[in-house]
Amino acid sequence: MTFRFTKFICLSAIAVNSSLALAAEWNIDAAHSNVMFTVRHLVSRINGQFKDFSGTFSFDEKKMDDSKVSFKIKTNSIDTTIGKRDDHLRSPDFFDSTKFPDMTFESTKVISKGSNTLLIDGKMSLHGITKPVVFESEFLGLEKGPDGVRRAGFAAKTKINRKDFGLTWNKLVESGAMLVGEEVEINIQIEAIEKK
Repeated sequence: MTFRFTKFICLSAIAVNSSLALAAEWNIDAAHSNVMFTVRHLVSRINGQFKDFSGTFSFDEKKMDDSKVSFKIKTNSIDTTIGKRDDHLRSPDFFDSTKFPDMTFESTKVISKGSNTLLIDGKMSLHGITKPVVFESEFLGLEKGPDGVRRAGFAAKTKINRKDFGLTWNKLVESGAMLVGEEVEINIQIEAIEKK
């Protein structure tokens, strides 16, 4: 009886360790990734990006539900191609980048929806406020690069209300409409390199 129990414990430990070993660790390759956003401006839509970001995650393509994601963006790296507008966005009217230099996201749960689609639940911290956010993500595949190291690709998107994070600046125009939209679409394209 004791021998069988001991054997069961050993086999269970091996199975657990084998499962954990499958979840590879990855670093985001910023040179082949981008963080884009879109927001309404009166009667048009303005696109922008953040140029300084980093992140890590654990991922096993055979067990996607066990994935974990950690992401950081430097808010002063915002770029909408118009310098004066970018300076305003960095100011206390919006991101207040000097006081709040980082925007972060930490996953709390990953749900595989099949067909390489994932829902990534997590907490986004921006402008001193933390809120739950869900990213819809697509796994784009795995390939070895020219250096022989594996790379993984993902696309992720979500929508947030900037007022939820204390970014409330706006102006009324003559018709009563708001100058800047409240809803912000975030689109992220990621290529990550497996850690050795």
